[in-house]
Amino acid sequence: MANMNSEHDGEPQGTAYGRFHRRVLERRAAIMAIATTLAISVGGLVEIIPMSPASMGPEQPAMVSPYSPLEVAGRDMYLREGCYTCHSQMVRPMRAEILRYGEWSRAFEYTYDRPFQLGSRRLGPDLHRVGGKYPDAWHYEHMRDPRSTSPGSIMPAYPWMIDHKIDPADIRASVVALSKVGHAYDDTSLEGVTASLEAQGAGIVANLATAGVSAEWDDEIVAMIAYMQRLGVDGRAVFEAEGTGR
Repeated sequence: MANMNSEHDGEPQGTAYGRFHRRVLERRAAIMAIATTLAISVGGLVEIIPMSPASMGPEQPAMVSPYSPLEVAGRDMYLREGCYTCHSQMVRPMRAEILRYGEWSRAFEYTYDRPFQLGSRRLGPDLHRVGGKYPDAWHYEHMRDPRSTSPGSIMPAYPWMIDHKIDPADIRASVVALSKVGHAYDDTSLEGVTASLEAQGAGIVANLATAGVSAEWDDEIVAMIAYMQRLGVDGRAVFEAEGTGR
């Protein structure tokens, strides 16, 4: 019996669109490339244009401020040591997570995170609400020997942070870089980076001393504690002011 669709071998019967697609697009590379570019461009514009006005972006409450120089130093170490590979900083809007970690994360809380530290794994607990949860001495001992505060923890120890010092010049360079991408550091605060480091570090050193721990303001561990104690603080302040959250 003769093939009733011989002139379109390999094509589904009765699909004029399929024949047109193969004849006009797939067999003409230039037309296919132009059509693909147009489709991608239209799709991109549909997503980008509605978000272009600043008023349509994430809200930025006044209580959300950039990290202090000491917190920037701690955040740099957080990235250096790869902490984001085991800890997330994103509480999802799920009952189990809210009960364990606190209010779910909002977009405005990442305003000054460049790059953000959402993370992709949770070998350890989420850290987005860890600020203020534990005293400074707890964080000191946890970094020195995680098993001393969390029995059974598989987290490695970071004892070198106790001995290594931060470099104010490096931290000032980080703060200057952040100011160039829109973080609200004025000229006065940029000139006072070292004084800010010493002042905030001295407060943490004093807290550690009450627990019998000896440290100096420029120890790396002090900067890491400053960063840990900042996480979630601004978000909670906004929630309390607005009467939202848990």
